[in-house]
Amino acid sequence: MSALAGKVVVVTGGNSGIGKEAAIGIARAGAHVVIAARNPAKAAAALAEVESRADARGRVETIPIDLASFASVHAFADAFTAEHERLDILLNNAGGVLRKRIVTVDGHETQFQVNHLGHFLLTNLLHDALARGAPARVINVSSFAHTTARNGLDFDDLDWERRRYGRGFGVYSATKLMNILFTRELARRSDPDVLTANALHPGFVASNFAREGDLGLLGNIGMPLIRPFAISSQKGALTSIYLASSPDVAGITGQYFIKGKAVKPAAPALDDAVAARLWEMSEKLTVG
Repeated sequence: MSALAGKVVVVTGGNSGIGKEAAIGIARAGAHVVIAARNPAKAAAALAEVESRADARGRVETIPIDLASFASVHAFADAFTAEHERLDILLNNAGGVLRKRIVTVDGHETQFQVNHLGHFLLTNLLHDALARGAPARVINVSSFAHTTARNGLDFDDLDWERRRYGRGFGVYSATKLMNILFTRELARRSDPDVLTANALHPGFVASNFAREGDLGLLGNIGMPLIRPFAISSQKGALTSIYLASSPDVAGITGQYFIKGKAVKPAAPALDDAVAARLWEMSEKLTVG
């Protein structure tokens, strides 16, 4: 029997890059994969590719979601729970980096909302479905970039209204730090027999990340120059697939993984008080 036979798995950003490769690997292990993506055309193309490359070992479907819209996140949760009684694994994979500050329809800086708040809201909306899938797993794709957020989080300016935005990497790094803090607080609040939460760094991946105009010349010229040093999307997805499927991590929670191994994240990611405060702030910002 396949490792994930009968399991229901949601993959955000499962239409491209490491998200698509993770969806393929998870479907190949027998799971019913739900690709959560913003672009319907890309999602449909990804669905066909996942079905083909997964050798029909698991079912695949798509449900639209735009993490830059809380209404869209609610709509996704409603659509998912209308069709599925339980959720076994939630892979919060989607994310992005922007060189200019853009505000979402909900009034938040886009990286902050897409990379953190949207996934925070989605996880909480699907909490009951996850509990019915116990022992369920939540997997958050962070990044080694969190180590550059050396000063931690500025809770007086989470939307980056007063600080210099620069090329957006500072904001991106802060949101990747949030991913780990969220993971650790979710783990602290959850019974590991019901739900585990772990974060990961996928590696420097040769995908379309930061190469579709989001970083201007830096992304369009700089990223291709360092692309030969990157790993493939298939390799970048391996830790996500491992955390979703391996019995070796059953009951393991609140950890940060690189290349399938739990490692210690940067010091700001280990501050329990900051993790709790981020959770409380995120609750206030996503209620409406």
